Amino acid sequence: MSHFDFFSARRPSTLATEAMIATSHPLSTAAGLEILQDGGNAVDAAIAAVSVQSVVDPLMTGIGGDCFALYAPYGDKVKALNGSGRAPAAATVAKLTELGLSGEIPQASPHAITVPGAISAWCRLHADHGTLPLERLFMRAIGYARNGFVVTPRVAMDWANHEQSIAGDAHAAAVFLPSGGAPVAGEIISQPLLADRLEEIAAKGAAAFYEGESAAKMVAHLNSLGGLHTLEDFAAGKDGANWVEPVSANYRGYDVHECPPNGQGLAALLILKIIEGFDIASMDDADRIHLHAEATKIAYHHRDALIADPDHCPNVAEKLLSDEVVTTLRARIDMKRALPPVLWDEPEHKDTIYLCVVDAQGNAISFINSIFHPFGSTRLDPSTGVLFHSRGASFRLIEGHPNAIGPKKRPMHTIIPGMVTKNGKTLMPFGVMGGHYQAAGHAAFLSGVIDHGLGLQAAMDVPRSFGFGGVLEVEPTIAPDVRAELEARGHVLKVVSSPIGGSQAIRIGNGILEGGSDSRKDGMALGM
Repeated sequence: MSHFDFFSARRPSTLATEAMIATSHPLSTAAGLEILQDGGNAVDAAIAAVSVQSVVDPLMTGIGGDCFALYAPYGDKVKALNGSGRAPAAATVAKLTELGLSGEIPQASPHAITVPGAISAWCRLHADHGTLPLERLFMRAIGYARNGFVVTPRVAMDWANHEQSIAGDAHAAAVFLPSGGAPVAGEIISQPLLADRLEEIAAKGAAAFYEGESAAKMVAHLNSLGGLHTLEDFAAGKDGANWVEPVSANYRGYDVHECPPNGQGLAALLILKIIEGFDIASMDDADRIHLHAEATKIAYHHRDALIADPDHCPNVAEKLLSDEVVTTLRARIDMKRALPPVLWDEPEHKDTIYLCVVDAQGNAISFINSIFHPFGSTRLDPSTGVLFHSRGASFRLIEGHPNAIGPKKRPMHTIIPGMVTKNGKTLMPFGVMGGHYQAAGHAAFLSGVIDHGLGLQAAMDVPRSFGFGGVLEVEPTIAPDVRAELEARGHVLKVVSSPIGGSQAIRIGNGILEGGSDSRKDGMALGM
């Protein structure tokens, strides 16, 4: 930290002693910090922050989405909360095929909309670990929704980039394209119906979303689009969020915890275990990026074939993280050339916000909330103001596939919070946003911190790459000679026009908290 280059146009990590919050939006960070200053704990601050971001960053998150969290109470072990929603009871591969779908479920299809799990998760967290009333936690979010919020630069850029997708739904366009186009940075936008929903949830809890008048209106709208949703499906979602055991792996002496399937955190752990066999600290940029791309390719190939609702992929974590499998997969990497991925020995099967908080008591939470694609499904219910996510688009329409759509089934999820512990003590909640990039991003960020000894903000600022779908995406800040070397090894490169992902983290030291918030987004880390 003492050698920070103040001419770099970057920012150093944030330092504090008592408590800290890091989010990707300044109003979310401010709302969470305010709760911490008022005596709320990490869970209270996280709920306040995510409720604000569900208003002010509508492309990335909302109450119509899903949620995962890792919570580490001070002095206790890490626990995981699965707040992902389930498919309607009537949803089957045969039914959707009968309705004319094949291959993939489109983003805007009503069948891409599973019952949203976020509100169930927020209320479960609050009931089990919160201390301040929901009315207080939602106060800022309700105010921004009712009276308007100022659109920030990164949100404005993303909004403009996805203007055409949201224009396809007249109800969504009325809310998000109020002047006929995307708002610009500095413009004020309000969502009064969303304020009403937040007030109802604050007063009545999850029942206000999953039962009664609002649920009936949402089901009616989804049915009008051709959805298979019922009131019973929504009612079952009220208590849908559940605590589960995290999966973990040791990386160079640090225990990395992730949510288990149906999340892709297992892919992050698999990447880490593969690259652990290499001397990354001594590698040049080309070798490091190549290794990361090859390990990512292998891990994602297994993710797409094997990870699904845990009821449909038993013991997959134990198999993939075993020494036998990791050694076999690691041996398939050739440092001189890019190779196609091959599954281990299993049969082949044919946009998001993250935040973290550490409070004055030492409790830590790693929290992620998503509507998947930018603006989710792009489907907005005009009677409730709820914009629905598109997480069901992850399902496969292949009979027998672990991630095939099915009644009351959870899809494979890309959103993954992370937590690092060492010798049983919580060291760092962290997370990376960016859809499919997240597992790769977890591994790259942790390698920067652990292998290269970087500060949190510096590790986030490293130019990013992502090997996915046969293409190696690279940020333009990666040097031309490095790009040329990667192409010589057989990678198909694409220089991206938008930043790859975003991230937040808080590291707990001896009386010091270090926080980072990705400069690719609008947010910040603040402490006290």
